[in-house]
Amino acid sequence: MTQVFFHCSNEDEILIDRRGTAVLDLAEARDHATRVMHELISAESEEDWRDWVLHVADDLDEEIFAMPFTSVLGPMH
Repeated sequence: MTQVFFHCSNEDEILIDRRGTAVLDLAEARDHATRVMHELISAESEEDWRDWVLHVADDLDEEIFAMPFTSVLGPMH
């Protein structure tokens, strides 16, 4: 298992994941990233998540991959 961290950012803010999550592989990291985005979007908030990106990083803070929140939200109508 590998410890990875799920940071979120937009042009103005960064949300740092200080705990991380142990994952077996990239597929599990991607699935967890999608769950994190759904949790944030579902939370009671005035935030427009369309400009946000979730960054998955290893324990050395090297980015493994990034997923824009629009990949979950879809295009604005």
